[in-house]
Amino acid sequence: MQEQEFFTIAEVAKMLKISPDTVSRLFGSEPGVIDLGSPERRHKRRYRVLRIPAAVLSRFLHKKRVA
Repeated sequence: MQEQEFFTIAEVAKMLKISPDTVSRLFGSEPGVIDLGSPERRHKRRYRVLRIPAAVLSRFLHKKRVA
């Protein structure tokens, strides 16, 4: 089985020089990203904990460069 590298929201934000909130919005719906957070409830907002695989980050960056 292959080892896969995962990044946190803070790590990706630092690499791309953008805010963690922006990373959360950009990668929250990307296929392949793992969401370990809790869902939103009636009186409690959603808590997002994303793990972004290196392959997904690479695909996202390539897609943004080409477009």
